[in-house]
Amino acid sequence: MTRRTPAMNPTSQNKPTIMLVHGAFADASSWNGVVERLQWDGYPVMAPANPLRGLASDAAYVRSVLDSVNGPVVLAGHSYGGAVISQAAVGNPNVKALVYIAAFIPEAGESARELSNKFPGSTLGPTLNSVPFPLPGGDTGTDLYIKADAFHGQFAADVPESVAGLMAATQRPVAASALEEKATEAAWKTIPSWSLIATQDYNIPPAAQHFMADRAHAHTVEVNASHAVSVSRPAEVTRLIEQAAHTTVR
Repeated sequence: MTRRTPAMNPTSQNKPTIMLVHGAFADASSWNGVVERLQWDGYPVMAPANPLRGLASDAAYVRSVLDSVNGPVVLAGHSYGGAVISQAAVGNPNVKALVYIAAFIPEAGESARELSNKFPGSTLGPTLNSVPFPLPGGDTGTDLYIKADAFHGQFAADVPESVAGLMAATQRPVAASALEEKATEAAWKTIPSWSLIATQDYNIPPAAQHFMADRAHAHTVEVNASHAVSVSRPAEVTRLIEQAAHTTVR
């Protein structure tokens, strides 16, 4: 694909902003292949850093970024980022569609950890390394990383090993408490939703992804991909996001 920037495509002014929110064990660069394709097609794109510190605080941060955008927004989240966008979008009339990419779609009162364990199939637990970090006031929290030697098979089995090695080295840890924090709101109840199910996902079992997508009445597609589907299959991810944009933004 020839590289092209939004400034080179004058149609970007007529399209919604696409905001992409990464999940745990990743950073915003995990969306690079999707960003490039969306920009090629004329969409303004933002991929802010998700703090990964706590569901309520992460959602508040993403909400503040949303508030800086004029005009319609299609909001997409990967993995734990799905829980974040579900809370961040509540009450924002500019958010026209939610797109969940191998993501959590929690109901109020549910946590990411609870949903991941609702169905068999996740092998994430044994691959995690726990690292303490200081909290304000002198308390200690726990960051979770995927062990470097397990990252490729667990998170990104269909990504070239060299790329997975870079992803493992640059992964963003998630606070264990963030995965255990219960959602308080669910924007998917009032905003049209789309869901991409990664059928070879070892982090969030595909059965759990289907359960959440069905409950949210999301427009759903399956892709034979690992949890890192935005890296391994960016064309399919882009296609679903653009479908959501075409359907909801006129």
